[in-house]
Amino acid sequence: MQALDKKLLRDFRRLWAQALAIALVLACGVAIFLTSFGMYRALQDTRAAYYERNRFADVFAETRRAPDTLTREIAAIPGVAGVEARVTGSVILDIPGRVETAVGQVISLPDAGLPPLNRPLLRAGRLPDPASTTQVAVNEPFAKAHGFGPGDSFAATINGQKRQLTITGTLLSPEFIYTIGPGQLMPDNEGYGILWMPERAVAAAFDMTGAFNSVSLKLTRGTSRDEVIDRLDDLLDPYGGLGAYGRDIQLSNSFIDAEIASLKSTAAVLPPVFFGISAFLVNMVLGRIIALERAQIGLMKAVGYTDREVAAHYLMLAGLVGLAGIGIGWAVGSWLSHALAVLYADFFDFPYLIYRVSYDVYVISAVIALSAAGLGAVRAALAATRLSPAVAMAPAAPPRFSRGLFDRMLAALRLPQPAMMVLRGILRWPVRSGLTVLGLALAVAVMMAATFTDDSMDEIIDGFFYQSNRQDALLLFSQDQPASVLEEVRRLPGVLAVEGHLYLAAELRNGHLSKQTPIEARRPDSDLSRAVDAAGRVVVPPPGGLILSERLAAELGLRPGDMVEAEFLGTKRETHMLPVSGLAVQYLGLGAYMDYDSANRMFRQAPQVSTASVLIDPAQEDALHARLKDLPGLAGTIMLTDSRRAFEETLAENVLIMMTVYAVIAVLITVGVAYNGARVQLSERARELASLRILGFSRAEVSAILIGETMLLAVLAQPVGWLVGWGLALAITAGFSSDLYAVPLVLRPACFAQASLVVLGASLGAVLLVRRRLDRLDLVAVMKTRE
Repeated sequence: MQALDKKLLRDFRRLWAQALAIALVLACGVAIFLTSFGMYRALQDTRAAYYERNRFADVFAETRRAPDTLTREIAAIPGVAGVEARVTGSVILDIPGRVETAVGQVISLPDAGLPPLNRPLLRAGRLPDPASTTQVAVNEPFAKAHGFGPGDSFAATINGQKRQLTITGTLLSPEFIYTIGPGQLMPDNEGYGILWMPERAVAAAFDMTGAFNSVSLKLTRGTSRDEVIDRLDDLLDPYGGLGAYGRDIQLSNSFIDAEIASLKSTAAVLPPVFFGISAFLVNMVLGRIIALERAQIGLMKAVGYTDREVAAHYLMLAGLVGLAGIGIGWAVGSWLSHALAVLYADFFDFPYLIYRVSYDVYVISAVIALSAAGLGAVRAALAATRLSPAVAMAPAAPPRFSRGLFDRMLAALRLPQPAMMVLRGILRWPVRSGLTVLGLALAVAVMMAATFTDDSMDEIIDGFFYQSNRQDALLLFSQDQPASVLEEVRRLPGVLAVEGHLYLAAELRNGHLSKQTPIEARRPDSDLSRAVDAAGRVVVPPPGGLILSERLAAELGLRPGDMVEAEFLGTKRETHMLPVSGLAVQYLGLGAYMDYDSANRMFRQAPQVSTASVLIDPAQEDALHARLKDLPGLAGTIMLTDSRRAFEETLAENVLIMMTVYAVIAVLITVGVAYNGARVQLSERARELASLRILGFSRAEVSAILIGETMLLAVLAQPVGWLVGWGLALAITAGFSSDLYAVPLVLRPACFAQASLVVLGASLGAVLLVRRRLDRLDLVAVMKTRE
């Protein structure tokens, strides 16, 4: 081992605490990159493999009732490689031992085994007998939630007729990786299940013999999806087509897309923060080491070491710090990615998960981490090469300071000497002080990014459950019913109040912009289900006008007073120009609302309803569920009270985990910046501080200088951190916004205070660790050192 190698290891061992602080910050960047980017690729690869193997469709469409013969014309559309026509419908399930009603979606199976597209994967048992009318296969999560297996049975009300069904097997389908029922906020495997039944049984139950109401298409590579959708809509229009759509807005796939986009965004945004802070810390520490080792550098050059060897020596010191960070980051990142893979396996219904953080991800993270450490060391290493032996072995010239405006202001304030030393130390090294402030500000911003989501989720819950949807349950009818059905609902046990709503499938257009979304027709006196604007006021659709959610209006480029073209789909094939009368705030889904009487007059029909909002007496809830299980014409129920409770519990758990992780990250950033800054400050000002002790200053007074500089910088970092945190929170809300949901930007004073307290507390803890070294200073030895 050469002399420089021995010196390198001695220096690294001597600086282990500072090196560890930097390595931990660097490790955070490596771990987050491995976890987010690795899982982004794993989730993407798993989905791609699953879709390919099980022939997931590219285009989907629903219709009222189309003849089977139409499939030949659909298959003849240029670019269509496969067609699957089927019958689907909603049913009410009566599960043994379960008081609440459950909802199921029935899907027909062809006589010859599995369908050609959206092929389900058999997990247990067998497929139903094609000749049977009582056998079903169910999705595996639903079976596990109830402890079902082949041979078990439950009751279902199918199109008004109750029958006992026997389970023959369990399946998983690429169409239901994220299984969420109509109107639900998150998967409920106990309350919502997918049932596959023989085609003849389903067609007979829903009066669809010789017809279909759902079709899926597989396209050849390079085919224009939009052109196929247009041709498909033209064919389905006479049969009540509800508008074809692509895979991108298929419900299950949309949620997976949102999660993949979130992982990709995390991999692109957060790791650079840690790598940048690491580069700054390496530069600060290494620059001070070189300043302290001027004589050693001069001696090395005098005995024959070249500039390249000296520079390489200090770059290798930074490299060791980088390697330590990479090692820790790889270990933590591998563990986190595996834990996240297990979580995804539970959250999404994949039959398998291609969990592999490929070697190139490790290599990329290592290269970026070493580059960050090397970038931070380059400036300091080049400074070492510019020192000639004679200059390096002589004491460094004292820095030249001039009395500027700030010095005269400090003198005018007549501050105590320790306070003057704190302020001068900050002002005389403005670049280093500014970077320290920036590093601590980023820690504040990271903490704010975690804490603001709690307030944002509270805003979503309050807006959705307490302001807009105040009903206890929503009853979904299998088809539009006369308004008189509301009187029957009112007579159900436990129903205190009921309101009816009419849903109209439509496509809204403004020039080249368009969006498929249902329009909900409400009565002006609706109180259980309402639309609310940004000021919290209830907005009522006027006769002949539309109320749009803010996000839907923004996507269509509309403002109040504009006209929008509404093409109604299904059996109501009409197009109307409607004015936008106002905007509503809606965080979950996209909403459009119109006056109930105007909607019925528009289509020249007697008043009809698609759903009923009900307020329930909790004491009679069990009796209501017992009655709903046998109610004909009911397609499903949404218990909003249960949904809110599950939503709040899930959010509370996820927010707690996220806040804990982000708090750890913020503390590591703070400790890395504050500890190294205080160590550098102590090494630079040890002679000054020792002089003050000799002159009679107490330990507390001398410590105040060391602590004061770091804590003052930490305090100055707070407003900067608040501003950066606001920008980061704004970027997060923009990244999470989609047709499915939006996260509002809610920054309450407690969010700022909590982030600041964590960073200030971590800064104080880090500088107190350095202060212990101040107590152990050998005053005589320090005074003998050269300036």
